[in-house]
Amino acid sequence: MGIEKAIKNLPASPGVYLFLNGKKEVLYIGKASNLKRRLASYFQKKYQPPKTRMMVSQVRDMDYITTATAEEALIYEAALIKQKRPKYNVELKDDKSYPFLELTVKDKFPGLFITRTGKKSGALYYGPYTNVKLLKKALSIIKSIFPIRSCGNIPKKPCLKAHIGACVSPCDGSISEREYGKIISEVKLFLQGRMGDLLKKLSKRMREASQKMDYEKALALRDRIEALSAVRKGRKPPPPLNRDITKLKRALGLKVLPARIEAFDISNIHGKEAVGSMVSFFSGKPQKDEYRRFRIKYTSGIDDYAMIREVIRRRYTRLLRENAHLPDLILIDGGKGHLKAAEDELNKIGPLNIPLASIAKAKEDVYVEGKQKPLGLSRSSRSLRLIMRIRDEAHRFAISYHKLLRRKDFLGEHKNGKRKSGEKGPVKRGRP
Repeated sequence: MGIEKAIKNLPASPGVYLFLNGKKEVLYIGKASNLKRRLASYFQKKYQPPKTRMMVSQVRDMDYITTATAEEALIYEAALIKQKRPKYNVELKDDKSYPFLELTVKDKFPGLFITRTGKKSGALYYGPYTNVKLLKKALSIIKSIFPIRSCGNIPKKPCLKAHIGACVSPCDGSISEREYGKIISEVKLFLQGRMGDLLKKLSKRMREASQKMDYEKALALRDRIEALSAVRKGRKPPPPLNRDITKLKRALGLKVLPARIEAFDISNIHGKEAVGSMVSFFSGKPQKDEYRRFRIKYTSGIDDYAMIREVIRRRYTRLLRENAHLPDLILIDGGKGHLKAAEDELNKIGPLNIPLASIAKAKEDVYVEGKQKPLGLSRSSRSLRLIMRIRDEAHRFAISYHKLLRRKDFLGEHKNGKRKSGEKGPVKRGRP
């Protein structure tokens, strides 16, 4: 197939292209925001600089790699130029007016910066890059995925980026040199364009962290994988959910990151068909296979506090009996009284040391143990929005179960006042 015919079949997407001569040697490597349009421009009969005409006259074949974004194409282009050293890219490689990415690997905690100065020992350099504006965007994406330091000199105390979770905060000893080095090795793979290898490495580390029950690390790695996958699909990286969980930890004054949250709600109409629901969230995302439904068995009349105590008792005595993992936070749909009921019941079960919080619907007030007044979280607070989202899911799940039981009663599926043990399906019922 001729070159011009091959160009017609190219995708109109960002990517990197390689021009090859008759010996399959790489003549030139370039990037494009639209591969089809960019390569077609080389073979149009318009004025071109002598160097470009000379290069095009030698082209006998081509290859290309599609990327999700122009920023990613910029990274791949520089990595391939360094690897292949094409004849017609040499002038660019030697021109010190173009910027490089500098990774200060000899530092105890390396940083990644844009530089135009000459290369020096104690650093790795990637590039050069021809588009400074695009490079700045690429660096911003890299640092949103890999929370390495942005400061030129490490400060004596954490800065704003550390507080919002955009930096792992080596300045205050929050991360060891060894763990920080693992993140730097991930950055290197990204800058080399080895996305497949990088995702495999992150997935392996995430599995190992989960097996060791180091959920905070597993959560951070999971967020990094999702952010990289978003970049591959041409989307902006999502705010790493881990930052929201970190903010929630600070907002509630918790000692442990609330990676796993279990939330409870009660639903009944005048005490009839009373049910409880429990939803489970991990890293801010629902785990629907861990949801549980409870038919209230031991509480009569309209007594929400007693119902909360019953559901809490049934859930956590069972987890203790089965030696199962406990959540990092229990969230109750209700006010200060509901929170106290859950707290008292947990204390009867044993020293579980699970923090509790509750959210009252009227004003969306959040209560925690040991404080008489609500926390006063702003309505715009990401922590409050996360709590409300989890509460709403628990409420939705309780209502759906309540409606199901009422419908079964209406259809006559219950006889002689005896209930069936529960409906079939992927969601399991809670048992005492």
